[in-house]
Amino acid sequence: MRNILFGVVITLIVLFTFKYCGDKNEDKIVLQEHSALIQKQIKNVGKLIVTEGHFSEVFSYQNSKRLFGDLIEAEKKALVVVNAEVTIGYDLSKIEFNIDETTKTLQIVSIPEEEIKMSPDFEYYDIQADFLNQFEAGDYNKIKDIVKTSLMKKVEASELKSNAKNRLLSELAKFYILTNSLGWTLEYNEIPVSTYEDLQSLKL
Repeated sequence: MRNILFGVVITLIVLFTFKYCGDKNEDKIVLQEHSALIQKQIKNVGKLIVTEGHFSEVFSYQNSKRLFGDLIEAEKKALVVVNAEVTIGYDLSKIEFNIDETTKTLQIVSIPEEEIKMSPDFEYYDIQADFLNQFEAGDYNKIKDIVKTSLMKKVEASELKSNAKNRLLSELAKFYILTNSLGWTLEYNEIPVSTYEDLQSLKL
């Protein structure tokens, strides 16, 4: 009778051990599958997203120079019309992240800075210059610097940057949706992202 009981106990222990090991292996396989799925999603999102805007501006450029002890004032001026294409982009292939399988956490370490590119097209009208104060390369460079500064102010005052950020958030939301569906946690700079509102409030 003791031998029978001993045999039953041994059999139960063996069965339990096999089931435990089987469950552990199955959990490990599922964990690896989830990790691979998250990496695939990051790769799919790793692209350049660009928001475009068009700006127009009219500038009046004027420069005067006094000569011969302020006896003569030589002037030059021009009317400049600028049409510019401005793009704001995020290269999401530069996202830095860690996947912690132990805690089932996708940790976004850093997101690339926005890249602002301007492509202005200059048209010069009503160019006037005195003989002693002709237009030079330095004048055109000054005009370009003035235009760049003015365009940047227009970009800051427009909705272009907020639209670009919204596009960025829509891409990052894919990480939140995936991790949430898998029972994982999304973090950015060690801050847990538990809701879509948390994602929108991140300081990017």
